[in-house]
This record gives sequence, structure tokens and C-alpha cells, in this order.
Amino acid sequence: MTTRLEAGARLEGVTLARTEISHQDLTDIVLVGCELEDVVFSGTELRGAKLSRCRLLRCRFQHSDLREATLEDCVLYDAANQTGPAFSFSKLEDAKLRRCDLTHAKFEGCELHGIDAEDCNFLGAEFHRASFSRLFGRKEERVLARFVGCNFELASLSNVRLTGCELARSRFREADLFGADLAGADLKGVDLSQAITDDAQLAGADLRGAEVNGLDLRRLAAYEGLKVNAAQQWRLLTAMGVEVDAGEGDRTP
Repeated sequence: MTTRLEAGARLEGVTLARTEISHQDLTDIVLVGCELEDVVFSGTELRGAKLSRCRLLRCRFQHSDLREATLEDCVLYDAANQTGPAFSFSKLEDAKLRRCDLTHAKFEGCELHGIDAEDCNFLGAEFHRASFSRLFGRKEERVLARFVGCNFELASLSNVRLTGCELARSRFREADLFGADLAGADLKGVDLSQAITDDAQLAGADLRGAEVNGLDLRRLAAYEGLKVNAAQQWRLLTAMGVEVDAGEGDRTP
């Protein structure tokens, strides 16, 4: 087992602290059970990297390439200092995240097309100027992301484009979704309690089984074709000021 940081290396149980890894090729590196603290990755090539059961505390990724990287059971949040990881202008396209703690993470100007996350914690995370789209050819633009069973409570997702994306069973309690484009998105079973959804696009989205407490359709930019179930319609109508008698059926002859 090598202890050198290099492309294709496998490191297990290694500790690394207070250092900058600048413009280094670490393609396909494998880290298992490693501890990284105050490490800055600047212009680092981490494409295809695999991190499992690692702790990356107060780490920063600046202009780094994490395309197709996989992170499983990793902690990137320093609870003692309430500090999350910082990703700035980095590429995380087609990255896979499983059961990772990214509380208070910052994704500033990152490219996130094809990111696939399950059961991850994005509590209070910020996605300022992050993009989930990619151009194919000169004119065709596609949006692709998958966040299943993730926690976005208090997260800042204003004006993000997640058109047609799979977000099922994720929690957006009190999240900022102002102006977000969620048209056609799979939102089955999500929690939108008290989320800021003013000017959000929900046309064609599937909200069946979702918690919609506080969602006011009048404040949305669009909701044509929105899918809900019978149990949800009462809350949505009540939020719009409609008095609903749930105990009486239609007795019109």
C-alpha cells in the first residue's frame, strides 16, 4: 500500500492536515478511512476518485475536477466549528454521493450536471450560481441531477434549474427555493414545509405524497399540470383562501 498522493494510489487510514494540493494529478485515487483537515485542493485533478468512510474537515476545493468521483459514508462537516466544505468553481459532473454529511456546504459556481446523491445531508447548503445543465452541441441544453432521500433543510437553492430532475423523498423544510425551476421534477414524498417557493416553476411536477404545508399556488410562477393526490388538495385549496368542507360530498342532483 502506497502512502504517496498520486494518480491511481490507494491510501487507507492516512492523516493529512494544513496543506495545499495544487494542480496535482490525483485521477482515480482511492482513500479509505482517511482524515483530512484544513486541506486545500487548488486546480487538483480528482476525476474518478473514490472516497469511503473519510473525514474531510474544513476542506476547500477550488477549480478542481471531481467528475465521476464517488464519496460514500464521508463526513465533510466540522460540527465543532459548524463549518462545511467549500467547493468553488469546481466540476462535480456525474459524481456519486452516498450517505455523506455536507452540512453547510458551499457550491459556488460549480458544474453539477449528472450529480447523483442518496441519503445525504445538505442542511443549510448553498448552491450559488451552481449549474445542473450541460450543452450538447450548439443549442441543446439538458438538465440532469438526482437527489433521493436527501436533507435540504434551510438550504439556499434560489433560482436553481432542476427541471425534470429526480428529488423524491428529499426534505426541503424552510429551504429557499425562490425562483427555482422544478418544472416536471419528481417531487414525490418530498417535504416542502414552510419552504420559500415564490416565483418557483412547478408546472408538470409530481408532488404526490409530498408535505405541502405552507405552499401557496398563487405565489408560484407556474403550476399547470402539477400532480397531487386527493388528500393534498384540501391543504392547497385552503392555502389559497378556499373554504373546503371535507366532510360533505357533492349532493347536487
